Amino acid sequence: MPLGQVLYESGRSMSHAYFPTTAIVSLLYVMENGASAEIAVVGCEGVVGITLFMGGGSTPSRGVVQSAGMGVRLSAQRIKDEFNLSGPAMHLLLRYTQALISQMVQTAACNRHHSLDQQLCRWLLLSMDRLKGNELVMTQELIANMLGVRREGVTEAALKLQAAGLIRYARGHITVLDRKGLEQRTCECYAVVKQEYDRLLPGVQAKEPFGYGPMKF
Repeated sequence: MPLGQVLYESGRSMSHAYFPTTAIVSLLYVMENGASAEIAVVGCEGVVGITLFMGGGSTPSRGVVQSAGMGVRLSAQRIKDEFNLSGPAMHLLLRYTQALISQMVQTAACNRHHSLDQQLCRWLLLSMDRLKGNELVMTQELIANMLGVRREGVTEAALKLQAAGLIRYARGHITVLDRKGLEQRTCECYAVVKQEYDRLLPGVQAKEPFGYGPMKF
């Protein structure tokens, strides 16, 4: 799953559900004029393609690989068949969907009420939770699209965090130097999202310094 790969486009039927293992996928809402903003992020804790088993068929969002890595996929019919068995997989997927919706709602509130550097802190922490290390490689344009701002805004916010000793930033290559500092600087939105994932998916969280383990049925 290479950086920038589009897994599905707005309004189109999906052929597969994707389960990232080391990759991270950003779900973006795209406006008519081409502008976009991230509504959620999915890593090894989740699945891209909830519309397949929720019955929607398509979605107005776009799925883009935010951080390159690996993943596995199931055909649309295969995941529908498994979901319709009404077994453990169905209950896990429904709990994950509730957690994802909570992330979307919190992201919308955060984008409306909190500063850009707080949003960047939240976004970095959510990304780090889904990575094994402390480095994230992204183009400046992709980060701007995620946050729904101009590239100059991303640079300004990133340089503020760098000046505070929280990250090292160079042309889209971000290294987190002080995770606790990021947690202290961000708004309450990160904690709200993380607590909801921990509550709904207790068996998915990995007992490791960073993040979540792969979704297991």
